[in-house]
Amino acid sequence: MTDSPPLPHASDRWAFFLDIDGTLVEFAPRPDAVRIDPATVQLVDRLHAGTGGAVALVSGRPIVAVDDLFAPLCLPVAGQHGVERRDARGHLHVHSPAPEALRRAAAALAAATARHTGLVFEDKVLSLTLHYRLAPQLESYVRETVAAVAAELGDGYELLNGKMMIEVKPAGRSKGAAIGDFLREAPFERRLPVFIGDDTTDEFGFGAVNRMGGHSVKVGAGETAARWRLADPQAVRAWLARSAAALGAGTSTLRQLRGEVE
Repeated sequence: MTDSPPLPHASDRWAFFLDIDGTLVEFAPRPDAVRIDPATVQLVDRLHAGTGGAVALVSGRPIVAVDDLFAPLCLPVAGQHGVERRDARGHLHVHSPAPEALRRAAAALAAATARHTGLVFEDKVLSLTLHYRLAPQLESYVRETVAAVAAELGDGYELLNGKMMIEVKPAGRSKGAAIGDFLREAPFERRLPVFIGDDTTDEFGFGAVNRMGGHSVKVGAGETAARWRLADPQAVRAWLARSAAALGAGTSTLRQLRGEVE
Protein backbone atom coordinates (compact mmCIF):
# COMPACT_ATOMS: atom_id res chain seq x y z
CA MET A 1 0.00 0.00 0.00
CA THR A 2 1.30 3.46 -0.88
CA ASP A 3 0.56 6.86 0.61
CA SER A 4 -1.87 8.13 -2.03
CA PRO A 5 -2.71 10.95 -2.21
CA PRO A 6 0.22 12.46 -0.31
CA LEU A 7 -0.66 13.95 3.04
CA PRO A 8 -0.52 17.75 3.40
CA HIS A 9 2.51 19.47 4.85
CA ALA A 10 2.38 20.18 8.58
CA SER A 11 1.18 23.54 9.81
CA ASP A 12 1.94 25.33 13.06
CA ARG A 13 -1.83 25.63 13.53
CA TRP A 14 -2.33 21.86 13.74
CA ALA A 15 -3.06 19.81 16.86
CA PHE A 16 -2.04 16.14 16.64
CA PHE A 17 -4.07 13.29 18.16
CA LEU A 18 -2.33 9.92 17.93
CA ASP A 19 -3.58 6.39 18.50
CA ILE A 20 -0.87 3.99 19.70
CA ASP A 21 -1.38 0.28 18.90
CA GLY A 22 -1.39 -0.33 15.17
CA THR A 23 -0.67 3.35 14.54
CA LEU A 24 2.49 4.57 16.25
CA VAL A 25 3.69 1.00 16.86
CA GLU A 26 2.95 -2.42 15.44
CA PHE A 27 0.55 -4.79 17.16
CA ALA A 28 1.90 -7.48 19.49
CA PRO A 29 0.21 -10.81 20.31
CA ARG A 30 -0.72 -9.45 23.74
CA PRO A 31 -1.23 -5.82 24.84
CA ASP A 32 1.37 -6.20 27.59
CA ALA A 33 3.98 -7.31 25.02
CA VAL A 34 4.04 -3.93 23.25
CA ARG A 35 7.16 -1.82 23.76
CA ILE A 36 7.85 1.73 22.55
CA ASP A 37 11.45 2.16 21.44
CA PRO A 38 13.37 5.29 22.51
CA ALA A 39 13.37 6.67 18.96
CA THR A 40 9.56 6.75 18.91
CA VAL A 41 9.41 8.40 22.34
CA GLN A 42 11.87 11.03 21.07
CA LEU A 43 9.79 11.51 17.92
CA VAL A 44 6.62 12.19 19.91
CA ASP A 45 8.59 14.56 22.16
CA ARG A 46 9.87 16.50 19.12
CA LEU A 47 6.36 16.79 17.73
CA HIS A 48 5.05 17.89 21.13
CA ALA A 49 7.75 20.56 21.32
CA GLY A 50 7.24 21.73 17.74
CA THR A 51 3.50 22.24 18.24
CA GLY A 52 3.89 24.06 21.54
CA GLY A 53 2.34 21.12 23.38
CA ALA A 54 -0.59 20.44 21.04
CA VAL A 55 -0.09 16.66 20.91
CA ALA A 56 -2.29 14.13 22.71
CA LEU A 57 -2.24 10.34 22.74
CA VAL A 58 -5.73 8.91 22.18
CA SER A 59 -5.79 5.23 23.05
CA GLY A 60 -7.86 2.28 24.19
CA ARG A 61 -5.22 1.69 26.86
CA PRO A 62 -5.59 3.08 30.39
CA ILE A 63 -3.66 6.28 31.01
CA VAL A 64 -1.34 4.53 33.46
CA ALA A 65 -0.38 2.01 30.77
CA VAL A 66 0.25 4.80 28.23
CA ASP A 67 2.50 6.57 30.73
CA ASP A 68 4.49 3.37 31.25
CA LEU A 69 5.03 2.99 27.51
CA PHE A 70 6.15 6.58 26.95
CA ALA A 71 8.08 7.21 30.18
CA PRO A 72 9.51 9.63 31.11
CA LEU A 73 7.09 11.70 29.00
CA CYS A 74 3.79 12.67 30.66
CA LEU A 75 1.61 13.90 27.80
CA PRO A 76 -2.05 14.82 27.46
CA VAL A 77 -3.84 11.49 27.08
CA ALA A 78 -7.32 10.16 26.42
CA GLY A 79 -7.44 6.60 27.74
CA GLN A 80 -9.94 3.76 27.42
CA HIS A 81 -11.50 5.29 24.31
CA GLY A 82 -12.21 8.60 26.03
CA VAL A 83 -13.56 7.23 29.30
CA GLU A 84 -10.64 8.90 31.10
CA ARG A 85 -8.70 11.95 29.99
CA ARG A 86 -5.73 13.91 31.32
CA ASP A 87 -5.63 17.44 29.96
CA ALA A 88 -2.56 19.55 29.25
CA ARG A 89 -2.66 20.95 32.81
CA GLY A 90 -2.47 17.45 34.22
CA HIS A 91 -6.09 17.40 35.45
CA LEU A 92 -7.86 14.04 35.23
CA HIS A 93 -11.44 13.68 33.93
CA VAL A 94 -13.16 10.31 34.48
CA HIS A 95 -16.52 8.90 33.40
CA SER A 96 -17.56 5.84 35.44
CA PRO A 97 -21.34 5.24 35.75
CA ALA A 98 -21.52 2.03 37.84
CA PRO A 99 -18.14 0.76 39.07
CA GLU A 100 -19.58 -1.88 41.42
CA ALA A 101 -21.51 -3.55 38.61
CA LEU A 102 -18.42 -3.46 36.42
CA ARG A 103 -16.49 -5.40 39.09
CA ARG A 104 -19.04 -8.21 38.85
CA ALA A 105 -18.74 -8.14 35.06
CA ALA A 106 -14.95 -8.35 35.37
CA ALA A 107 -15.21 -11.50 37.49
CA ALA A 108 -17.53 -13.10 34.92
CA LEU A 109 -15.20 -12.32 32.00
CA ALA A 110 -12.14 -13.49 33.91
CA ALA A 111 -13.86 -16.83 34.57
CA ALA A 112 -14.88 -17.16 30.90
CA THR A 113 -11.32 -16.40 29.79
CA ALA A 114 -9.85 -19.05 32.08
CA ARG A 115 -11.85 -21.74 30.31
CA HIS A 116 -10.08 -21.23 26.96
CA THR A 117 -6.40 -21.09 25.99
CA GLY A 118 -5.42 -18.07 23.91
CA LEU A 119 -7.91 -15.55 25.23
CA VAL A 120 -6.52 -12.47 26.95
CA PHE A 121 -8.68 -10.57 29.42
CA GLU A 122 -7.78 -6.95 30.13
CA ASP A 123 -9.34 -5.37 33.20
CA LYS A 124 -8.80 -1.64 32.77
CA VAL A 125 -10.85 -0.78 35.89
CA LEU A 126 -13.18 1.56 33.99
CA SER A 127 -13.67 -0.77 31.02
CA LEU A 128 -13.14 -4.45 30.20
CA THR A 129 -11.61 -5.96 27.07
CA LEU A 130 -11.44 -9.53 25.81
CA HIS A 131 -8.78 -10.16 23.14
CA TYR A 132 -8.86 -13.18 20.84
CA ARG A 133 -5.87 -12.42 18.58
CA LEU A 134 -4.21 -15.65 19.77
CA ALA A 135 -7.42 -17.67 19.35
CA PRO A 136 -9.34 -16.30 16.32
CA GLN A 137 -11.47 -19.45 16.19
CA LEU A 138 -13.13 -18.28 19.42
CA GLU A 139 -14.51 -15.05 17.95
CA SER A 140 -18.15 -16.16 18.19
CA TYR A 141 -17.68 -17.35 21.77
CA VAL A 142 -16.05 -14.05 22.72
CA ARG A 143 -18.76 -11.94 21.14
CA GLU A 144 -21.58 -13.92 22.75
CA THR A 145 -19.90 -13.94 26.17
CA VAL A 146 -19.12 -10.22 26.23
CA ALA A 147 -22.56 -9.31 24.88
CA ALA A 148 -24.22 -11.30 27.68
CA VAL A 149 -22.08 -9.55 30.31
CA ALA A 150 -22.82 -6.13 28.81
CA ALA A 151 -26.57 -6.84 28.82
CA GLU A 152 -26.42 -7.38 32.59
CA LEU A 153 -24.83 -3.94 33.03
CA GLY A 154 -27.70 -2.07 31.40
CA ASP A 155 -27.84 1.18 29.44
CA GLY A 156 -24.88 2.80 31.16
CA TYR A 157 -22.48 0.57 29.25
CA GLU A 158 -21.97 -0.35 25.60
CA LEU A 159 -19.96 -2.72 23.42
CA LEU A 160 -17.03 -1.55 21.32
CA ASN A 161 -15.68 -3.83 18.59
CA GLY A 162 -12.08 -3.55 17.45
CA LYS A 163 -9.34 -5.59 15.81
CA MET A 164 -9.51 -9.07 17.39
CA MET A 165 -11.10 -7.68 20.53
CA ILE A 166 -14.39 -6.58 22.03
CA GLU A 167 -14.75 -4.18 24.92
CA VAL A 168 -17.38 -3.25 27.49
CA LYS A 169 -17.13 0.45 28.25
CA PRO A 170 -19.22 3.29 29.68
CA ALA A 171 -21.66 4.60 27.08
CA GLY A 172 -21.44 8.06 25.61
CA ARG A 173 -17.66 8.43 25.48
CA SER A 174 -15.44 7.93 22.44
CA LYS A 175 -12.15 9.04 20.95
CA GLY A 176 -14.09 11.66 18.99
CA ALA A 177 -15.62 13.08 22.16
CA ALA A 178 -12.19 13.21 23.80
CA ILE A 179 -10.69 15.06 20.83
CA GLY A 180 -13.53 17.58 21.05
CA ASP A 181 -12.80 18.09 24.75
CA PHE A 182 -9.12 18.74 24.08
CA LEU A 183 -9.95 21.27 21.36
CA ARG A 184 -11.85 23.40 23.86
CA GLU A 185 -8.68 23.81 25.97
CA ALA A 186 -5.23 25.33 25.59
CA PRO A 187 -2.95 24.59 23.80
CA PHE A 188 -5.29 22.74 21.41
CA GLU A 189 -8.02 25.35 21.02
CA ARG A 190 -8.31 27.24 17.71
CA ARG A 191 -6.13 24.63 16.02
CA LEU A 192 -6.96 22.24 13.19
CA PRO A 193 -7.18 18.65 14.50
CA VAL A 194 -5.15 15.84 12.91
CA PHE A 195 -6.10 12.37 14.09
CA ILE A 196 -4.26 9.18 13.08
CA GLY A 197 -5.71 5.75 13.88
CA ASP A 198 -5.99 2.27 12.47
CA ASP A 199 -9.01 0.51 13.97
CA THR A 200 -12.79 0.58 13.72
CA THR A 201 -12.69 2.12 17.20
CA ASP A 202 -10.96 5.13 15.62
CA GLU A 203 -13.83 5.85 13.23
CA PHE A 204 -15.51 7.95 15.95
CA GLY A 205 -12.41 10.13 15.95
CA PHE A 206 -12.29 10.32 12.16
CA GLY A 207 -15.92 11.42 12.03
CA ALA A 208 -15.40 14.11 14.65
CA VAL A 209 -12.28 15.48 12.97
CA ASN A 210 -13.97 15.50 9.55
CA ARG A 211 -16.85 17.55 10.94
CA MET A 212 -14.31 20.07 12.24
CA GLY A 213 -12.61 20.33 8.85
CA GLY A 214 -9.44 18.62 10.11
CA HIS A 215 -7.26 15.84 8.74
CA SER A 216 -8.26 12.23 9.49
CA VAL A 217 -5.66 9.57 8.65
CA LYS A 218 -6.36 5.83 8.47
CA VAL A 219 -3.46 3.41 8.92
CA GLY A 220 -3.65 0.24 6.84
CA ALA A 221 -6.40 -1.27 4.72
CA GLY A 222 -10.15 -1.29 5.25
CA GLU A 223 -13.16 0.92 4.73
CA THR A 224 -12.97 4.18 6.59
CA ALA A 225 -14.35 7.69 6.92
CA ALA A 226 -10.78 9.01 7.08
CA ARG A 227 -9.72 11.39 4.31
CA TRP A 228 -6.12 10.25 4.11
CA ARG A 229 -4.30 6.96 4.45
CA LEU A 230 -0.87 5.67 5.49
CA ALA A 231 0.30 2.13 4.90
CA ASP A 232 1.54 1.09 8.34
CA PRO A 233 3.11 2.36 11.59
CA GLN A 234 6.49 2.77 9.88
CA ALA A 235 4.89 5.16 7.39
CA VAL A 236 3.19 6.99 10.27
CA ARG A 237 6.48 7.49 12.07
CA ALA A 238 8.15 8.69 8.87
CA TRP A 239 5.41 11.26 8.20
CA LEU A 240 5.43 12.46 11.81
CA ALA A 241 9.22 12.82 11.64
CA ARG A 242 8.86 15.04 8.56
CA SER A 243 6.14 17.02 10.30
CA ALA A 244 8.23 17.50 13.44
CA ALA A 245 11.18 18.66 11.35
CA ALA A 246 9.01 21.17 9.51
CA LEU A 247 7.57 22.56 12.74
CA GLY A 248 10.94 23.23 14.35
CA ALA A 249 12.58 22.41 17.65
CA GLY A 250 10.47 24.03 20.36
CA THR A 251 11.17 23.10 23.97
CA SER A 252 11.87 19.39 24.39
CA THR A 253 10.40 17.74 27.48
CA LEU A 254 13.08 15.06 27.38
CA ARG A 255 15.85 17.67 27.30
CA GLN A 256 14.24 19.47 30.23
CA LEU A 257 14.09 16.23 32.20
CA ARG A 258 17.78 15.62 31.49
CA GLY A 259 18.64 19.18 32.56
CA GLU A 260 19.88 20.16 29.10
CA VAL A 261 17.65 23.23 28.69
CA GLU A 262 18.57 26.48 30.42
